[in-house]
Amino acid sequence: MSDSELDKKETVEMAETKKRRVGAGFAMIELISRLVLAVMTRFWKLCSTALLIILLVFWFEGGMLASFLLVIALLGLFYNAQDMLLYHPDQPPHSRMYVELPGILHLPYENHFVKTRDGTQINVVLVKQSHLDVPTVVFFHGNAGNIGHRLMNILGLYSACKCNVVMVEYRGYGKSDGSPSEHGMYDDAEAAVDFILNRSDINKRKIFIFGRSLGGAVAINLVSKPSYSSCVAGLIVENTFTSLPDIARVLFNFKILDYLPSWCFKNQYPSKKRLEKLCLPILFLSGLGDQLIPPRMMTDLFESSSSPLKRISRFPGGSHNETWMSPGYYEAWHSFLKEVCERPAHDSGHSIAVHMEKGVKNV
Repeated sequence: MSDSELDKKETVEMAETKKRRVGAGFAMIELISRLVLAVMTRFWKLCSTALLIILLVFWFEGGMLASFLLVIALLGLFYNAQDMLLYHPDQPPHSRMYVELPGILHLPYENHFVKTRDGTQINVVLVKQSHLDVPTVVFFHGNAGNIGHRLMNILGLYSACKCNVVMVEYRGYGKSDGSPSEHGMYDDAEAAVDFILNRSDINKRKIFIFGRSLGGAVAINLVSKPSYSSCVAGLIVENTFTSLPDIARVLFNFKILDYLPSWCFKNQYPSKKRLEKLCLPILFLSGLGDQLIPPRMMTDLFESSSSPLKRISRFPGGSHNETWMSPGYYEAWHSFLKEVCERPAHDSGHSIAVHMEKGVKNV
């Protein structure tokens, strides 16, 4: 056999060896891919990482498949990142480690830990008046911090409105266990109200539900359930939104969000839809200086409400988190609580708008 023939034979053998190795490598890749797909199917939260791995694995199989997997991976990342964008229990820093209690303001209080229906333990603080016949306000705060960051507002309600205040710390916030989620917060709200309803030292005819920002959506969901609306005298919401998809489209001005169906949003909080069916007395507190949630959403909620007794108080300089510091804020609270508590049981109420301009009421 000539030298040229030997060289040709060796070249063929090397090519076949290389081909076998490549084939074995792709077989291993295929096996790994199947495992990754199984993990992805079982654990949706890992989908972003899993699909990116699959993208690399199948990169040489064709651009169409790679592009499709990339889109799915981005959608998975968007879906699971929504909780990080919405819930901020660690802001400001150390909010999960240190929670100030009403004692620092010399307010009488009780600190309780209440279990929800799914077994999560949440922190509930009751600031209580010495008299029995006073309103009780269940306070649902916004998406950041803990109940200790609302103590000055609690002091104002306690002193100016002469009411009990129940501060609810959602799961994953402050001293509460668990991690935040939409349905988890709904369970937290029910557990807090159940705690109040089971007490003998609370006037159950004068229970009011209050929510600010995200807490407004939690409050609206709670009273939308007949089992709780029948136990509640009234609802107060402050600087809250019509729904999470609506506010997402405002905050993140991306055209693509306009075309995404609502089910793409992990958190919904459809407050406007729920308000349309509520017949409870409702007070809407709207800060016109709110740079986070457009005040038009509060107007939209007010106009959508079918409540026979509803009020809206607008505060020209009220920002998203500091509307409670505006002139006339506690007067609006006191007037609403008094009207609801004193009206006859058979009174169907009426619709009325109260505008706050420089601290003066214009009816």
